[in-house]
Amino acid sequence: MKQTFVILFVALSLNLFAQNEVSKVWVSDLRNGTYQNPVMDADYSDPDAIRVGDKFYMIASSFDAIPGLPILESIDLVNWKLIGHALKRQPPFEHFAKTQHGNGVWAPAIRYHNNEFYIYYPDPDFGIYLTKAKSINGPWTDPILVEAGKGLIDPCPLWDNDGKVYLVHAYAGSRAGIKSLIVVKEMNAAGDKTITEGRIVFDGHEQDPTLEGPKFYKRNGYYYIFAPAGGVSTGWQLVLRSKNVYGPYERKVVMDQGKSPINGPHQGAWVNTPNGEDWFVHFQDKDAYGRVVHLQPMKWINNWPVIGIDHDGNGIGEPVLIHKKPTVAKASAIFTPAESDEFNGAALGLQWQWQANPAAIWSFLNISKGSLRLYTVKTPDSAKNLWEVPNILMQKFPTEEFTATTKFTFTVNPKLENEKVGLTVYGLSYAYLALKSKKDGLYLVYSVCKNADKGKAEVERTLLKLDGKDIYLRVKVSKGAKCQFSYSKDGHTFTTIDDVFEATPGKWIGAKMGLFATREQQTNDSGYADVDWFRVTN
Repeated sequence: MKQTFVILFVALSLNLFAQNEVSKVWVSDLRNGTYQNPVMDADYSDPDAIRVGDKFYMIASSFDAIPGLPILESIDLVNWKLIGHALKRQPPFEHFAKTQHGNGVWAPAIRYHNNEFYIYYPDPDFGIYLTKAKSINGPWTDPILVEAGKGLIDPCPLWDNDGKVYLVHAYAGSRAGIKSLIVVKEMNAAGDKTITEGRIVFDGHEQDPTLEGPKFYKRNGYYYIFAPAGGVSTGWQLVLRSKNVYGPYERKVVMDQGKSPINGPHQGAWVNTPNGEDWFVHFQDKDAYGRVVHLQPMKWINNWPVIGIDHDGNGIGEPVLIHKKPTVAKASAIFTPAESDEFNGAALGLQWQWQANPAAIWSFLNISKGSLRLYTVKTPDSAKNLWEVPNILMQKFPTEEFTATTKFTFTVNPKLENEKVGLTVYGLSYAYLALKSKKDGLYLVYSVCKNADKGKAEVERTLLKLDGKDIYLRVKVSKGAKCQFSYSKDGHTFTTIDDVFEATPGKWIGAKMGLFATREQQTNDSGYADVDWFRVTN
């Protein structure tokens, strides 16, 4: 266990450390006036961004992960830090008390209007929600249902010059029974209810299949709808424009992969710097690594945007890999979203998310000891594997190659058998290295579950019987999402498991890594694991 210092000294020191911590595995800023894409090599999918004053704010979809709606801040569009979440618990609360893979928060939009931040987000099963705050740091209001309905997705508001308020959105075919359509609806003055049935303004069935993710802007008398089409891994960025909010809209492809290695470059946000430079933030689908965030230069030609670099002069840009950083008044320090956690603070690091709305009995941060205690929770009776287990604490893969190491102390409940705590790489298939209690003692086990989402059983291998409660668990991830687990009793010499597990995406998300504590039986108490730290290194 880490040495305990005076609490105030620890809190101040760690706060300073957290503010200046930089990833050891991926940094976009090349420290020479240029940056490399992706600006965040992690699964912040469906990004939207705005500028307020000299700061940029970005949000992303979070699906069933809680806390949801991550909020990131930057002053140069390259160096981003995770500063909070707008959604502490996801409504309907009882529905999201269980795992809801692929459901929940889909592509959101953030805007700043009348000195307030507005976030509109879709839940494809319930409708379009709004949450607001006067400060980006919250508190955020309880979500208001702007319009109920199935399959209403990817909303974005527009406050027009005449005082009218509009909402653009798309449709999820899986719920609405139709897709590739963009609709515009009018909202009330407060922007918290739609007041018209809406009008389809563009049909993408012929040229732009899977048209979705619209973002609404107005410039030089034109209404613009930026929207991706063609699918997440192979599509292109479309822009529609019209002098009338309801159209007819002209169509133009403004960015595609071209000859670049960046597949499906689309869906994101147009932002400009205080000095008038235009930029576009978007995602790239990288399979097991999720949808990572890129930054492209942008310019306007004849009232059409061109995103990336137009090499052949046809008005369609291609994404850049390395480019000059945006020009801003004050240079940014190097920032990256948090990855490692010493568990010394009063709250979990912002990178951590649960698989459902959490219960208080799942975990406890012991500030005096500097550790996270995870209590074993009985798996749902319906669960065939970890796929339906809600109390898994996870974070995104930070890049293509990295190593994650954690230290566990496991105190079992003598009344129970088959309590289990461990380190997992988790997706549609998953693997984990765990400590498991049996009648005759504590064992180290390695398990793999292929096609977990289809209810397949785990294949468990017992590695050894342990003579103590402390252990170090590690997973090394290499290119191709190849994952190799190892363990150590002293934190120095690690024994590698002779199996390479290839991580898979989750439902609409990349693979994640994290911690869990489960049991099969119910009694009047539980065992627990004290997690001393979790560190991400090369």
